[in-house]
Amino acid sequence: MSARVIEMTHLIPITRAHGLESSALDRIGQSLQRVRQAGLEVDEINAVFGSISWMTFNLFNMACLIIAAWAYAAGWLPITIGDVVMLTTYFSMMTGSVMVLAGTLPQISKGLEAVRSIGEVLESPDLEQNEGKAAVSAVRGEFRFEKVSFQYTGTEAHAVQDFDLTVAQGETIALVGPSGAGKSTLLNLVIGYVRPTSGRIVLDGQDMCEADLRTYRRFLSVVPQESILFDGTIRENVTYGLASVSDAVVEQALRDANAWEFVQRLPDGTKTLVGERGARLSGGQKQRLAIARALIRNPSVLVLDEATSALDTETEALIQEALERLMRGRTTFVVAHRLSTIRNANRIVVMQHGRIAEIGSHDALLAKNGLYAQLHARQAGEKPAAE
Repeated sequence: MSARVIEMTHLIPITRAHGLESSALDRIGQSLQRVRQAGLEVDEINAVFGSISWMTFNLFNMACLIIAAWAYAAGWLPITIGDVVMLTTYFSMMTGSVMVLAGTLPQISKGLEAVRSIGEVLESPDLEQNEGKAAVSAVRGEFRFEKVSFQYTGTEAHAVQDFDLTVAQGETIALVGPSGAGKSTLLNLVIGYVRPTSGRIVLDGQDMCEADLRTYRRFLSVVPQESILFDGTIRENVTYGLASVSDAVVEQALRDANAWEFVQRLPDGTKTLVGERGARLSGGQKQRLAIARALIRNPSVLVLDEATSALDTETEALIQEALERLMRGRTTFVVAHRLSTIRNANRIVVMQHGRIAEIGSHDALLAKNGLYAQLHARQAGEKPAAE
């Protein structure tokens, strides 16, 4: 059970990003039901052993009483009948009390631990306040960032500050910049993990702060840097959170993600168990399954967070081809360390210290010879042009 809970914890980013909280709770609920059944079986065993212990104890008392009575009748011990009854009664009361107390100690310990756990849950704040907010029934993918700023609790500097940007439906926006520029925070704002501390994000004409983000995320898919898989089959991982999906749809998603070839080579195909956190698959294979998971949902909004990092050249080419299929016709936000992977983005937003430093196409930014040109030259091993 602990492993299942840990696995669910690792899946939280994917679960929240796709609005699959109820599916995750159902899955963990099934595990809890199995634990409950196992607990009942343990209780039955304890009851059997308890009954045997009780019978043994009483048989022992009866044997002591018979021996004492026999000793009295034979004159071996200078005791009376009253002494025999009194000693037997004392012995029964004392031993019985000790047995009851010993039996309740484990229950008291379990109860105290349960109360502590319940208290922690009740005292923890809600991650989101979605109750009573407008449900999102459709998403076109038009975003408008209006003076958006965000500051993490306990920090003085803003992670994102005065961010202004209008994104058209189907447009691909690449976010680049040095470490700590605010790229990941901006993705979290798009997904809805965090809310702006000032300004607002408007989605299809509606302020995202007024929308039920759980319903919005049904139209969003995320491909993270580290593919997150659970201990199940390939099919279960690709269709995670979807009620019923045909084999043909699963196969098409795997083909579009350039994953079908390696899946076919596996002993059980789509029924192959991937192991805990996908331990039986390579990094590139796991990443392609993550792309298939995103494709099968047919999202309107796509978030790619370093989706091709730490891969060899051949695998990166396969994944880049799959990503191009995935991005086609969808509003896409991309964070990429390798600038070569975002050449075809409609616009590249260069961030520095939480602000927009530059914005434009790949060629336009290179011609401008600014921060983007410096980053590009650094990766290419070239010397930046003099300003």
